[in-house]
Amino acid sequence: MDTTADLLRAEPDPSVTTATRAAVAPELAALDRQLGGIVVNGWTYRVLRLLTSFLLPKADTHGTTITTEPSAGQGMQIVRPDTVTASGAVLLIHGGGFVVGSNREVAGPAAFLARECGVPVFCPAYRLAPQHPFPAGLDDCHAAWRWLQDQAETLDIDPSKIVIGGISAGGGHAAALAQRLHDEGGTQPAAQLLVYPMLDDRTAARRDLDKPRHRVWSNGNNLFGWTSYLGHAPGEPSPPYAVPARREDMAGLPPAWIGVGTPDLFLDEDREYARRLTEAGVDVTFVEVDGGLHGFDMAPSSLAAAFDASKATFCRRFV
Repeated sequence: MDTTADLLRAEPDPSVTTATRAAVAPELAALDRQLGGIVVNGWTYRVLRLLTSFLLPKADTHGTTITTEPSAGQGMQIVRPDTVTASGAVLLIHGGGFVVGSNREVAGPAAFLARECGVPVFCPAYRLAPQHPFPAGLDDCHAAWRWLQDQAETLDIDPSKIVIGGISAGGGHAAALAQRLHDEGGTQPAAQLLVYPMLDDRTAARRDLDKPRHRVWSNGNNLFGWTSYLGHAPGEPSPPYAVPARREDMAGLPPAWIGVGTPDLFLDEDREYARRLTEAGVDVTFVEVDGGLHGFDMAPSSLAAAFDASKATFCRRFV
């Protein structure tokens, strides 16, 4: 039987890059058929905002209670475990390429972390591009962090033990938020959980990555997402915190967990971000999954179970 060590690697496989694009694992074939051909562009994104919740597998929220707090920033979904065993919390930001998605769609991952870590998980809503380009979405995530800090005593959480995390574009927001909070000073995130994060607009500027097509999130989708979010073509100069990978000095950022699959469009940029954090003295846990297409942990599989276990093990260290 495969163990976590068999399914996850802590070192990149140099024979596989974003340009070569690894094959999807056989056990993920059904998920690939369901989600792999999604096209996100100026004609489809509005429809996808309505349909995404129907496309995703049903969330497993057992052992938790879910409430909403509309006064927290743009709104907050709060997932509380039935049994609280630690004093911290997780702020988990949803994905969707900056243009689709909602905080309701991370109920499953949030419930998993809540159960496994014994802490509440707070999932903020944020405004989406292209209607609301940078810095709107990041400002909303920042407001959610400030609300958590201000309400920590009422919520019965330790404000110094909050892990900020995000999935895909939400991972990009989490990385940018960690940078912004570092520069502002004050109470810092205990750690950052970056799940196949969308970190570097320069990937979208590479036309050599348009073919072969990356499943679930292609470089065509990526071009639309980054252009919508930045308000200009990817690769052009951008203001601080708009593109996390553009930051020059990584020193002093919180410990980070970064996980990505080998067929994922974000493979190279996630590897590079992990490398730069490590070289800057940041404690980094890097996880690479052979055959793990973008979003593969949304559906049950042995790969997803190992990936999820690694996330939970990391978060428990800090909450």
